[in-house]
This record gives sequence, structure tokens and C-alpha cells, in this order.
Amino acid sequence: MTAGFLDRLGARSQATGTVLCVGLDPDPAALPSGFAADVRGLERFCALVLEAAVPHAAAVKPNLAFFEAFGAPGMAALERLRAALPDEILVIADAKRGDIGSTAARQAAALFDRLGADAVTVSPYLGEEAIAPLLERTDRFAYVLCRTSNPGAGELQDLVVSEDASLDAPAEALHLRVARRVAIWGPGETVGLVVGATAPAELAAIRAIAPSLAFLVPGVGAQGGAIAPVLADGPASAGPAAGRPGGGLLVNVSRGVAGAAMAGAGSGGSSDPFERVEAAARDWATRLPVLS
Repeated sequence: MTAGFLDRLGARSQATGTVLCVGLDPDPAALPSGFAADVRGLERFCALVLEAAVPHAAAVKPNLAFFEAFGAPGMAALERLRAALPDEILVIADAKRGDIGSTAARQAAALFDRLGADAVTVSPYLGEEAIAPLLERTDRFAYVLCRTSNPGAGELQDLVVSEDASLDAPAEALHLRVARRVAIWGPGETVGLVVGATAPAELAAIRAIAPSLAFLVPGVGAQGGAIAPVLADGPASAGPAAGRPGGGLLVNVSRGVAGAAMAGAGSGGSSDPFERVEAAARDWATRLPVLS
């Protein structure tokens, strides 16, 4: 693999016409009828979701915790699911890693080399030095948590930090300072931000501070985030990402796609969970187009 992540993302977004990223958060307690609440049932269900949704998506984002909870068998299932995906689909390991350099180097080996992830989510809390091994691979990518979509995100992320003359930064919310810092991290074109759709004003402010960074945006659909502000402010407005289809934007939808398998036939749709997931993915792909 030699092409950069943003190059491959742009090619996939152009081919599919969408910035949809399908999240894979398989709760064994919420699988459809016919799928056992064990690792085998979870793997079967995930295989169904991926087969149905991948043709309509630019990327997929498995949440590692749902597989790690089953121990080695769960991670083996995730590895098999990853190996079955076509090369052109981008895989983001939602791992939220970030530790001292030596640990981050082993995390890079585990996620990039062993699992075959194209990108990973990381925490900025330990600073650039700690996650450098996850940034220095020019064929891979790291999305740094900036302003997340969960209800309690502001508890720390909105705290005001003092001005920083070295960055020419005023006193501002911590998430804005994270965006400023991340914009100068890594070798270039290997790092972006996680910014939630549930905070549209913050998303716009972050975009103004970091016009060139690629965004991974969770929070539309079940969490209630609106699509229009994301499509307006999510694509990069400067730098290499802005020159690629989709502007480096990915919008994650988890329950809105996989959850369609749980809908009953009485709702007017198909009784086949595969067909319901495919229809949901197609609908979300249409709602999240690549804008010129």
C-alpha cells in the first residue's frame, strides 16, 4: 500500500458519490432474530451488514470494543471481517488509542499491520509525541478526538485554556486548541479530526481554525445531529484535502444503517434484514453526497 489515505478516500468517495461511513457497533443484546448473542452470531450479523452496506459507502468504522469484549475470538472475528472487505473500501479502527511512544508503536503494529486498518481514532491527551507512531505512516491516517458527539463532551472539551503566543492563539475552548495543535502535527496528510454533528456551531468554529484537516463526523441519525451543517462545514476548505472529492469528509452512521435489520416487515419494508440494511445504506448515501 503506497497511496496516501486521503488519495484513496477521495477515489472511493468519487466512485460511490457519497461521504457515508458505516459504523459497526454490534451489540450482542440487540441482534435481529436468528442471530445468536455470541461471537458467532455477532460475526454473521456484521458480515450481513457489510455485504449489504459496503457498495454504498466510502468507509466502514468498526468499534473495537464490541469485538474486544469477546476476547481473542472476537478479535479473530474482526480480522476475518476485515480480510473479506474489498481493497477499495477504507477501514477506520475506532479504537481511541493514544499512549506513550513505545506503546503507540505497538498500537500501530496491531491496528495497521495486524488488523489492516487504514485509519484509527486517537486521543490527543498525551500530546503529539505520544501518538507520533500513529501519524508517521504516510499510507495510514489518524483521526484525533476534538469535539465529540456525546452529551457530556463539553465537560472537558469546552473548558477555556489560556492564550498561547507560540500558536498566536487567544484564550479559547480546549477543543479549538486541539484543532490548532493537530493542524501542525505529523508529516502532513496523515491526521484529521473527529468532530460531532451534534455541535454544529463548534464544528464551524473548528473548520475556521483548521481549514485543511479532514473531518470524521459522528452524531447524525440516532444522536440527532443535522446533516446540512455537516455538509456545509465538514469538507476541507483549503489544502490537499480540499482538492479531492468529498473534501476529506466522512460522516459516520451506525444505528441508522445496521439498526435497519431490526425493523419489522410490518413497517412497509422488506422482511429480509439484508434488504433492509441495503436500503438504509443506499438512503444514507444519497443523503450524504459528495458535493462539488
